[in-house]
Amino acid sequence: MARDYAARCPVSPVRSTWLVAAAILLAAQGIGAQKVRVEEELEAYPAEAVDLRCQFIDGGGRTKLTQVSWIWEPIDGQRDNIAVYHPFYGQSFPNLSFKDRVIFLHNSLENPSIRILNLTMSDAGRYTCEYATYPSGNEQGTTTLIMLAKPKNSANVVTVQAGSKSVVVAQCEAADGKPAATIKWLASVGGNYSTSTTNGPDGTVTVRSDYRLVPTPADNGREVTCMVDQRTQERPWVYPLKLSVEYPPSVSIEGYDNNWYVGRSDAILLCLANANPEPTTITWTAASGSLPDTVMVDGNKLTVRKVDDAVNTTFICEVKNKYGASRHQITTIVIEEKRQITPGPSTGAVIGGILGALAFIGIIVGIIFFIRKRQEDGEGPPKHKPPPPVKAGSSTEMLNKPSEPPTATETAPLSPGEVYYEPTGGEPVTNLDDETTGALNGGAPPVLDDSAKYDNVNELKDHAGDGHHGNDLDPPNREPPTANISRGESFVSPAMYV
Repeated sequence: MARDYAARCPVSPVRSTWLVAAAILLAAQGIGAQKVRVEEELEAYPAEAVDLRCQFIDGGGRTKLTQVSWIWEPIDGQRDNIAVYHPFYGQSFPNLSFKDRVIFLHNSLENPSIRILNLTMSDAGRYTCEYATYPSGNEQGTTTLIMLAKPKNSANVVTVQAGSKSVVVAQCEAADGKPAATIKWLASVGGNYSTSTTNGPDGTVTVRSDYRLVPTPADNGREVTCMVDQRTQERPWVYPLKLSVEYPPSVSIEGYDNNWYVGRSDAILLCLANANPEPTTITWTAASGSLPDTVMVDGNKLTVRKVDDAVNTTFICEVKNKYGASRHQITTIVIEEKRQITPGPSTGAVIGGILGALAFIGIIVGIIFFIRKRQEDGEGPPKHKPPPPVKAGSSTEMLNKPSEPPTATETAPLSPGEVYYEPTGGEPVTNLDDETTGALNGGAPPVLDDSAKYDNVNELKDHAGDGHHGNDLDPPNREPPTANISRGESFVSPAMYV
């Protein structure tokens, strides 16, 4: 019957594929539900304790646990069991190095977490919690234990002698740290540094750094700072150092004021020495031989109790230390009378004078600038339109003449070309201000060149006598007609006698 149904309803290839995929997925879920839960990574420090947690998760509850083991795999080494728990046989610690330092936190297969005491740097590695189960076989989870070590930091100064070669003047070290530390230098001197590392047998690293420079006397007492940075430190470790550079003495003498007069008492000279280490001896001598009787020496201090001609000499101070000796001398001149030293102006007065001079200069510059500005404004183009030029014979000229009764030309201006006669019986006058005369001359009166027409004045008079009186050419009491020309009008030509 079943065979007949199967023959009548065969399973399609697509349906068969789906059934196989579903079976695989269910099997994977069943396997994935059985797993060991551990922490992936832990950090610890030497001499401390660490808990390695392990728990078996069984979703279906069908897995039977038989035994659990903790296996340690060092960074460089082979795997080894350090702890075993069996529900019937109990606990076991096969590795002797962990025997007294490992304990189970719970006597349970479901939670076989352990604690490792008194950790050392060599305990770093991989720790695997492995279950023996039925029917799935072994299940495991691994935790990586990272051992950290705080470095032991130190720094010191190296005492050197001033010279011309680069030498180590300071050292800094971060010993037995894990991971390796980083060393930097902070300095205002012109040196450089180098760093080296050394690996320890337990995985720690020692870092050393040397600071080098060409030492000079000026470098003595200057500060350099070592700074160590490492993962286990909350903040960088900082340590300042003062350089120690040794050098022979350099000497100077102070106290002489060029005023050693006869009879002066307690004149003092000081011998100042710059040396490292401190001078061992300071010696005063005189170029003339032994010191005068009036001189008293106390270390680097020379006192002349009473000045006289005996101290008119050269004093020499010699200083020694382990690196050598140095000397300095000064010649003292004894004068007859005391010099009156006029005190110079105080610093405040000098500064006040300078400021006052600057203020005065600023005022002068401001006044000059103001005057030049006013001059530039006055020399500029006029701000009003100037009056037009006055034409010769215009009405402006007539203002200066006595008033006369208006003539015919003043009362009735002529049209261009029109002829009029003076009321006194004069000759006819023609208005020549037309388009061909005055207009072409720009309003100026036309120039009549009578010399081209008449050879001389006598001919002009003879010509005027033909039909006219001879004295009409230049009558003695005759006045020219009054011009009445305003701005904007054409000029009227003066009367021409024909």
